[in-house]
Amino acid sequence: MTETATPGTDAQQTIADLVAGNDVVLFMKGTGTMPQCGFSSRVAGVLNFMEVTFKDVNVLADEGIRQGIKDYSDWPTIPQLYVKGEFVGGCDIVTEMTLSGELDQLFDAKGIGYDKEAAGKIREANQQ
Repeated sequence: MTETATPGTDAQQTIADLVAGNDVVLFMKGTGTMPQCGFSSRVAGVLNFMEVTFKDVNVLADEGIRQGIKDYSDWPTIPQLYVKGEFVGGCDIVTEMTLSGELDQLFDAKGIGYDKEAAGKIREANQQ
C-alpha cells in the first residue's frame, strides 16, 4: 500500500507517524520490489538481501512526502533510511555502513532481525 498524505493531513505528521510506527522505514523512489532509481535500488537491495523487514514509502507517489522527508531529516537526497525512529542516512552512508559492519551493529543494538550470513556475503563480495 502506498502511503500518501491525505487531504488536510500535514505531510510532516504523516512522515512522523511512519517513522514512529515502523521499526525500519525506507523513503525511496519506487517500492522495495520495484525501485525506480539506482540509489533507491541499492539500499532496498541491501535490506532485501539481508532479509530486513522494512516499510517502503514511495516518494514519487506524493509530492508532499517527497519534499517533506527532505525537510523532516534536513537531508537533501532520497533514499533515506530510518531505524527505530533514528535517521541513518542515504545510499552512500548505508553502503559504507554495510561494508564496514556498522549496519549490522546498528540492527543488533536496535533489535532488528536480519540475516547475518547475508551481511557477511555482501562484505566478502565487495572486498578488494
